[in-house]
Amino acid sequence: MPRSTPPPEWVLARRQQIGDQIRAARLHANLTQEAVAHAIPMDRAQYNRIEQGHAAPLLDTLIQIADAIGVPLSELVK
Repeated sequence: MPRSTPPPEWVLARRQQIGDQIRAARLHANLTQEAVAHAIPMDRAQYNRIEQGHAAPLLDTLIQIADAIGVPLSELVK
């Protein structure tokens, strides 16, 4: 069910920061969005929305992303 009110600005900013950290870790691992999305599995467009900070992934999804990139989950959400 969709949220009735949008999250506060600080939550959106933190979501963007996490997306930036995911992107940096993926690039450091020399992986494409397509490769990470395929490993999860997830549609590449949805994965892109996570990196852009437009989607709020579940914890399980963040764990899968960290595993696919080969980094500890803490590196993505620090």
